[in-house]
Formats: sequence, structure tokens, C-alpha cells
Amino acid sequence: MAKVVIFSGAGISAESGLSTFRDADGLWEKYRIEEICTAGCLNWNRENTLTFYDARREQLDSVMPNAAHYAIAKLQEKYSKDIAIITQNVDDLFERAGCKDILHLHGFLPRLRCEACGTTHLIGYTKQERDLSCQNCGGSFRPDIVFFGEAAPMYEHLYDAMQDCEFLAIIGSSGNVVAMDHFARHIKVSILNNLEKSDAINEKVYTKVLYKKATEAIDEIVVDVERFLKT
Repeated sequence: MAKVVIFSGAGISAESGLSTFRDADGLWEKYRIEEICTAGCLNWNRENTLTFYDARREQLDSVMPNAAHYAIAKLQEKYSKDIAIITQNVDDLFERAGCKDILHLHGFLPRLRCEACGTTHLIGYTKQERDLSCQNCGGSFRPDIVFFGEAAPMYEHLYDAMQDCEFLAIIGSSGNVVAMDHFARHIKVSILNNLEKSDAINEKVYTKVLYKKATEAIDEIVVDVERFLKT
């Protein structure tokens, strides 16, 4: 497993112009989270939910990876066996920057998932066809997104990756959804990069804390990772 884990949240994608559900404006402001991103919402609010994710794919198509995404891609290319990228984000900005084997903990926006058998289907940035059915079992498709209150099967892979992690870099994560402090306590080197402090994070458990934009912090993070891997 990789020695270095780069763990990211919405902060890194926000710099590319993507709305997050904590923003005061943007896509999420027009909807209540419990109506379009909570377990069961597809049963009683299906059309509004699908319309929301159509709009998110449309927005994703309008933005580009930023300098932080590209720097991480370059780092991973140089140290392919030593760098693992884990993200809470459902966008494809890491992939478009050139990153490989991204572990998406909460799903992947350009992809649909069959509600019956779990078969996935890539649709990119297009709207979901409402009558599209699964060729495997005939079931209906839904956005391949983990809603609040649903099981998140990729978390098992997160725990596996953290067992071998020696250097943890957290970029743009408030800690409100996935708490990483307990991992940082047991890792040789850990860097926390957020735009500002979060009540959900204990900064004292990190080796280094950088309160600045990801695009402003990434060069220092890359230098620290390379120094660590060369020792």
C-alpha cells in the first residue's frame, strides 16, 4: 500500500468554482439537503432529486481542475507506488488533471448506478434519461452518490489505506463528515490544509497546519511529501 495518502474535501474543488453544500449561495442554496441528498429521497422526491444532480453535472462540465489538482497529479506520476488519493468529492477534477485510481468515498457524479443490481453506467455531464433502464436486470438508475444516511462501502478501503499510511495530507476538508484526527495521531507526518479553522478538527494532532487556499499551499505540501519519500 502507499506510504502517502492525500485526502481531500470540498475545499479543493471549490477553488475550481464548484458549489459545496456549505456554501451560502450556488446550487445547494436552492434545495434542502434532506430533500435531495438523504436516504429515501428518491422514493418521494425523485424528479427534484434527479433534476438537482443533472444541474450538478452541468456545472461540473463548466469548470476545470485547478493548480492543486495538477500538482497532485504530477506528484503521483512521479511516485506512482507511494501516493494514494482519497477524496470525499464526487467530481472528476482529479481524473481530468491526470490522477489515477482515485478512491471516491461518496460516489462519482458522472456515473449512474442501478438501484436493483448495482451496475454502473457513465453518462459524463449529460442529463439522466428518466426512462433509462439497466441492461443487466432492467432496474432503474439513480445518481451514483452516497446520500446522507446511506451505507458508504468505500470507507472500508479508506481504513485499509490508512493502515499503511506514513504521511497524511488533508486538503480542504472541514472534518464534519469524515473525522481524520484519530488517523493523524498515529501517523509519522501529517499536514492539515484548510482555508480556515474548523470546530470539528483538532489542529494540535497535526505535524503542520496551513490555513490558506489549496492552490497556495500545494507547493509546500509537495515539497514535504518529496522530502519524506527521499529520506
